[in-house]
Amino acid sequence: MPIKIETFNNAKGGNSFFKALGHPLIVDKARALMEKLSQESLVVYDPLGMLQGFSEFHDLNRLNILGIYVQRLEDLGKTLLDQTTQPVTALTQTLAHTLFIAAFDAQRIMPQIQHLIPEHMRVLSLDEMRLPDEMLTNRRRYLDPLNFATNFAWLRDADGKHTRLVTVDYWSGWGAAKPPSAWFCLFDQAGRALAQWTHEIPARGASLIVDSAEVRSRFGLAEFTGSLFMHVIGVAGHDVIKYALDTYGDTANELSCTHDANAWPSDLFAGLPAPRKDETVVMWIQNSHPVTIPSGGVGINLMGSDHIVWLDVEIAPFASYALNVAEWLPEARWPQQIEIQAGRYFVRPRYEIYVKNGRNRLAHVNVERNDLSADAEIPKLSTQFGKGFVLPAPILPVAQWESLLQPTPMSTAQSNMPIAVLIYDASGEEVARHGFGCLPRSAEIEFDVGDFLHTQNKKLASGYGHIELVYDFSQGGEADGWLHSLFRYTQKASGHIAETSFGAHIFNTVLTYKNEPQSYAGNPPGLSTRLFLRLADSPLDTFCHLIYAASTPWHKSSTTTLTLYDAMGQEVAAQHVQIPCSGSLLWRYSETFDAAQRQRAGDGGYVIIRDLTCRLFGYHGMINADNAFCMDHMFGF
Repeated sequence: MPIKIETFNNAKGGNSFFKALGHPLIVDKARALMEKLSQESLVVYDPLGMLQGFSEFHDLNRLNILGIYVQRLEDLGKTLLDQTTQPVTALTQTLAHTLFIAAFDAQRIMPQIQHLIPEHMRVLSLDEMRLPDEMLTNRRRYLDPLNFATNFAWLRDADGKHTRLVTVDYWSGWGAAKPPSAWFCLFDQAGRALAQWTHEIPARGASLIVDSAEVRSRFGLAEFTGSLFMHVIGVAGHDVIKYALDTYGDTANELSCTHDANAWPSDLFAGLPAPRKDETVVMWIQNSHPVTIPSGGVGINLMGSDHIVWLDVEIAPFASYALNVAEWLPEARWPQQIEIQAGRYFVRPRYEIYVKNGRNRLAHVNVERNDLSADAEIPKLSTQFGKGFVLPAPILPVAQWESLLQPTPMSTAQSNMPIAVLIYDASGEEVARHGFGCLPRSAEIEFDVGDFLHTQNKKLASGYGHIELVYDFSQGGEADGWLHSLFRYTQKASGHIAETSFGAHIFNTVLTYKNEPQSYAGNPPGLSTRLFLRLADSPLDTFCHLIYAASTPWHKSSTTTLTLYDAMGQEVAAQHVQIPCSGSLLWRYSETFDAAQRQRAGDGGYVIIRDLTCRLFGYHGMINADNAFCMDHMFGF
C-alpha cells in the first residue's frame, strides 16, 4: 500500500505538509510530541484534514484517543483511525485530559474553539514540531511552500568516484530580499546522519556547489553513498531546488551527469531501461521520509506487464537501497523498459548502468502520471498548433557519436503511443522522418538515428542536428500530452555512453492549449528562454546543444545571448548567437569564450542562456577529448 499522504497535486503544485512532517530536523521533536500525547487520554481536533497524513508518519493507534472532532460538515460521520468523527461543538462533553489540534499555526484556530475547551484540558498541536524561526522564509504561515524549499540529492564519495552538485542563487532574481542560505544534512546508505552544515550564499546570483570530496575531507568521513537533504532558506518566487549532479573520478574516464531529483515522492516512476547482456542496472531508492519503507512497499515490473515483483526488503528512514534489476527481474533485457511502483516513498531516483569491462553512467527515471486520460482534442490540434506537442533531442555529430531513441510510456493512460520522429539538420531543414505507427505500451524500440539516415541515403549537411518526436495519428491511437522518450548517446572513440530522458511540450506559438506552451513565470504561453549552464573544471570542456523547436512557424531565427558569470554572480562577458527556426546549435565553452574570459570566470562560473524572442530547449554536457563525456537536459528558472 502506498503511503497515504498527498505529495503533489498537478492543479495546486507541491504539498508542503508532508515536507513539514518529514524534515530531518523535526524527527526528535515529533518523538517528543508523541511522548506527550501518550501520557494521558486525549481527543483530536482535525479542522484541516491533516490527521490522516500525520498518522502515516506516527503510530497513533497506541494513543488513548477518546474522540475525533471535525469542523466541516462534509467530514462529519466519517471513519478516521477507527473512530466516527464528531462535530467540534461536541467538544464540551469530553472527559479527556488533552486536546490535540492536528494542525500548524494553532494560534489562529484556538480563538474559534476556545469557548468549547474544558478548563482542565491541556492543548497541544503540530506546532510542537515546528522548525526554528530562523529556518523559515515566511514565519506568519508555517506551511507556506517557500518555507519548505527542500530536495534530495544522491551523493557518493567512494572507490575513487566523487559527486558534485551545482546550482546557483536564482531566487534573488525572483525578488529575495538577500541571498538565501542552504542547510544540508548528509545521510549514509543506512540512513544515519553523517554531517549537517549551513552554507551562506555569498552574493546575489552566486554559485552553490557541494562536492563530495570536499565534504568528506571537511568532516573527516569514511567512504559513503547516500542522500543529501537540502533546505534553502530565504527564497522567493520558486520553492523548487534545481541542480545538476555530476560524477567524476580519480581517473579521467569516470564522468557522468544527471538532473535534480524532483522534490515530491510519486506513486509511479518509469523509463528505467532494462540491461543489455553485458550491463548491470542499479536503481537507487532514497527513502525520503522518517519512516521505514515496509517489505512489499516498493515493486517493479516490465512495462506493459501486470506482473509486479514486490521487494521483500525494508528500507530504513532516509536510507538508500541499491536495487539491482537482475536480482528482481532476471528476465528483463534491453530494449525492454521497467516501471517502478514507488508508493510515494521516495523522490525521482537515479540509476547507474555498469558495463562489463567498460564504463558506468548515471541517469534518472521520470514521474509516471496516474491522473491523466486520453485527450480527444489532441488529434485535432494540428489545424491550430501544427506539430503540436514536440519532444526535441540532439543528434550529436554523426562522425563521432551514435544517437539512439526509445519512446517511454509515462502515464497509466498510455495503452498505445502513436508517434513519429522528424530529423532536422542544424540549419533547420527537415532531412527525414519515420512513422512508428501506433506502438503498444509494451513496445521494445531501439531506433538508431545514424543507421536510419544511412538506409535512407540521407545526410546531415551540418554533421549534426536534432530529432523531434511528435504524435502521428495516421494509424490511429490516443494521446494525453505526456509524450516521453529516452535518448542514448555513444562516443565511438571511447565507447562511453550517456543517456537522458524528457517529455514533450508545445513550443513557440502564441495560441495556448491548457498550460502549453509552459511558462516559468506567469500564465502560458512561455515564449522566452532562461537556461542555466554549469561549467566544467579544466581540463574538461563544456558543451551545450540548443534546439529551436517550433510547433508552428515562428521567428526565422533566435536572438540568443550567452552570458558568462563568475562564481560570485558577476557578469564577465556575453556572446550573441542566432539559431534557425527548427534548427540547433552545438557549441563549446572553450571555443565561445576566450582564455582571458574563462580565466576571469574561474572555477564555479556559469553561463545563462537568455532569449526574449523564443523558447529554446537545451542539453548540456562535459567532455574529456575522446576519452569520456556526459550529457543531460538543462534546467531553467
